[in-house]
Amino acid sequence: QVQLVESGGGLVQPGRSMTVSCKASGVLFALYTLGWYRQAPGQQRELVAQITPGGKIDYANAVKGRFTISRDSTKSTVSLQMNRLHPGDTAQYYCNAEQTITRQQYWGQGTQVTVSA
Repeated sequence: QVQLVESGGGLVQPGRSMTVSCKASGVLFALYTLGWYRQAPGQQRELVAQITPGGKIDYANAVKGRFTISRDSTKSTVSLQMNRLHPGDTAQYYCNAEQTITRQQYWGQGTQVTVSA
């Protein structure tokens, strides 16, 4: 059974940093592209960052230079370090795993990140 479990969300002040992490189980980690998506109220879910098994990374323009995605194959985790947060980053953040060949996708339950003074 595939499970993606996020952790690390919460309330943070503008300009500060936060890290969200996702632990995967039930998947062959090395075969999956891992990503973080976010969805703000009334908006569509959007890709924030993703990292392939080979380490290729893509970021949304809105977070380039501020966010860093990383994966740890020994722990089956993917993390998103978020710096210089601003209120526009407030959203539910979702972990995603996509099998590179079949394109089968799995989602975590989401973790809320709120940036507010």
